[in-house]
Amino acid sequence: MSLLIGGICLWAAVHFIPTLFPSLKTSVKAKLGEGGYMGLFSLGVLSGLGLIVMGWRSAQPSLVYLPPVGLQMLALPLMLVAFLLFISAKRNTRLKRILPHPQLSSLVLWSVAHLLANGDSRSLALFGGLGLWALLEIVLISRRDGPAAKVEPPSWGSEILGLVIAVVVTAVVYVLHPWIAGVPVV
Repeated sequence: MSLLIGGICLWAAVHFIPTLFPSLKTSVKAKLGEGGYMGLFSLGVLSGLGLIVMGWRSAQPSLVYLPPVGLQMLALPLMLVAFLLFISAKRNTRLKRILPHPQLSSLVLWSVAHLLANGDSRSLALFGGLGLWALLEIVLISRRDGPAAKVEPPSWGSEILGLVIAVVVTAVVYVLHPWIAGVPVV
């Protein structure tokens, strides 16, 4: 479990640098250049992700709570919304007019969906930890940057395309989940 928690902490620490320590980011960029900073940032993120994967696979989960069956049924629809938000982060969508941080919001929903379906210790560490990190990032980035500029709404065809992409991605992840995470969705 320590690898998993260490990976989550490394992931969060690397991502908190731009929001909590902008002078450190500026200093590293001045010494290493934009490419050097991005390389170091990417190395930290990938190292954290590697620790998370190794920690997840090596952790022996123990039951912390038994998720209610009724709430477990909400996990899949929440995941569809999470994928829609994640996809919306890189597209011009109406959702950006409502949510200033759709990618981080998608991670919060991903976490909630998984915590509704899983009540073991490693799930609590992974999904609770990353969900908490995403919530903190939303608050910190909003405080740092202020309100986001409102984007012009795209055509409805573009919005429908985003929804179709989200449905396809959800279906693919549903099918591949046993190989990605080592456990089936249902």
